[in-house]
Amino acid sequence: MRDYLATTLIAAALCYIATPFVKRLAERFGAVAEIRGRDVHKLPTARWGGLAMWISMSLTLLIVENLSLVGKSFGRELQGIFLASTCVIVLGMIDDRFQLDAITKLAGQALAAGVLLLFGIQILWLPVNGVVTLPQSIGQLVTVLVVLITINAVNFIDGLDGLAAGVIAIAAASFFAFAYLLAVVNGFNRAGSPSLITAIIVGVCIGFLPYNSHPAKIFMGDSGSMFLGLLLSSAAITLTGQVDANAISAENQGPTLLPLLLPFAVLAIPLIDLIWAVIRRAKSGRSPFAPDKEHLHHRLLGAGNSHPRTALIMYCWTATVAIPTTVLAFCPVWIAGVTAIILISISLALSKSFISQLTTRTSADE
Repeated sequence: MRDYLATTLIAAALCYIATPFVKRLAERFGAVAEIRGRDVHKLPTARWGGLAMWISMSLTLLIVENLSLVGKSFGRELQGIFLASTCVIVLGMIDDRFQLDAITKLAGQALAAGVLLLFGIQILWLPVNGVVTLPQSIGQLVTVLVVLITINAVNFIDGLDGLAAGVIAIAAASFFAFAYLLAVVNGFNRAGSPSLITAIIVGVCIGFLPYNSHPAKIFMGDSGSMFLGLLLSSAAITLTGQVDANAISAENQGPTLLPLLLPFAVLAIPLIDLIWAVIRRAKSGRSPFAPDKEHLHHRLLGAGNSHPRTALIMYCWTATVAIPTTVLAFCPVWIAGVTAIILISISLALSKSFISQLTTRTSADE
């Protein structure tokens, strides 16, 4: 555990140090978010926060390679994740500067997913009526879909100071706990790479948050949101696609479904926002990629919550789904249930004004 804690702290420190330099670089090259109708920030703000995260990850990997436990995670899979993340950073930086269209971005994201496939990172099975081994072509398609959905789910919630970085830090920490227990406590060696990647995600988010919390001095931009989404989906695919589900069940380490369910559980709030946005826009005859001000964080702000409180509410709801799911993997159901009840109570208390507004709106519609 000390190796992974050191990894997180190193990544956090490096991202904290790198971000001011990246901010000045973004301002020099014009990668700045101007004020638009759907935005909530008041001043033009530098983007390219993802570049600081990528620099932090790259230097962290060089530093921790020789640590006894973490070093075991270095191999072909990690090379593929690094190259794929580099692809989305370049894509995201271009988009942050020149505003690419949605189709071009989607094609670039698919290309990054293709890099993962070239390095053998893909989902190999699904828990359907037991465990079904997927044909290679189907496994590759499912892998690309998981990458695209995760990247865009993270991108959709990146609309408020500190929101995406905090939500992804909580999600990654929950996923790290699951992967670490499999890799270290229960001897599933292949879970080591997801442990390393999620430890780095937590670190870069912590290091970036001081500059990104309200009022933000720099945004992560599409470079950052795509980078975090790519890393989180890569960790999930590496774990869920290559850990033997039968072995997990046989050793009483949680439901067979959980290794595949967990990545979606820890990203439940971003995924709900993504699905909600697609349905909402389709019903109104707009493109699913058309921006608007009706995301969950916009609605929370509209209910009278401040920027920091809105971010805190989203953090709590993320933890409410992610933490009990992780606890369920290795603890009795009653412990996971008690954990869920406590977190739900806190989240409901914080969300009182939002729930009251929804109730009033529903009554008015009736």
